[in-house]
Amino acid sequence: MKKFLQNKKLLSACLAVIVVFIVLGGSVSLRNKRNTPLIIQSFGNDIVAVGSRIIDFPLSFVSGSLNNVHDLLNTQDENNYLKSQITDLEQTKARNSSLEAENKQLKSALKLKETLTDYNMVQASVISRSPDSWTDLLVINKGTTSGLRKNMAVMSGGGVIGRIIEVNAASAKVELITTSDKSANRFAVQAQATNGKKVHGIITVIGNKTLAFTQAMDSKKLKRGTKIYTSGMGGNSPKGLLVGTISATTHDSFGLSDLIKINPAGELNDPSVVTVIKRKVND
Repeated sequence: MKKFLQNKKLLSACLAVIVVFIVLGGSVSLRNKRNTPLIIQSFGNDIVAVGSRIIDFPLSFVSGSLNNVHDLLNTQDENNYLKSQITDLEQTKARNSSLEAENKQLKSALKLKETLTDYNMVQASVISRSPDSWTDLLVINKGTTSGLRKNMAVMSGGGVIGRIIEVNAASAKVELITTSDKSANRFAVQAQATNGKKVHGIITVIGNKTLAFTQAMDSKKLKRGTKIYTSGMGGNSPKGLLVGTISATTHDSFGLSDLIKINPAGELNDPSVVTVIKRKVND
């Protein structure tokens, strides 16, 4: 006991613990008896509260800002994703539309194959068409290696759209029937009149790319809706290929001959698949 009392540090620690317990006990007793906390306790509580607010405010501000930035980034990511989905949807719609048009042309080509039994046909795809010569020329992906030759008739959508004017090994240039070139080799055509006779003429272009059946005799006996076919005269194209139907009958600017306007049967606006017609006797 004597050694314990002589150890000042240990004695001081024990006294401090005793004092703390006495103070805590007294504080609890006083708190239970008083309606309000002690001034020192109230002051300490206020300091702690104010300090917490001072510390919480910048922390809350920074945390809120980070959350807002995160939300903005998420919103931007979602916006970009939705835009990409919209773009993909538009591309899918455009692709489907293109496939539907190509499918329609392929069906027309198949129907053509069932009717033109006297001819061989070569299917080809359009690979080039210049905006400067949109109504004049197009290029296809077949050539001499596929048996194509100059002056062969070309069809699309079930009707004649032009003839080959230049052939390479793996491509060919097609001159359209809507070309404005006056030196173009025009198709000789025919139609059946109301009296049963054949009316012959040639296909030309008048005005704003309008097709016409000119140099025809007895054209008054041709009714609207009458089908126009190639006549085979001149030997440059087979006989019996559908060119179009009569839409109106007028006179030329000199009033000397009849001018028969026709609606083309072929796909001239945007052909993607074409059929080149070949005579079997030439194979």
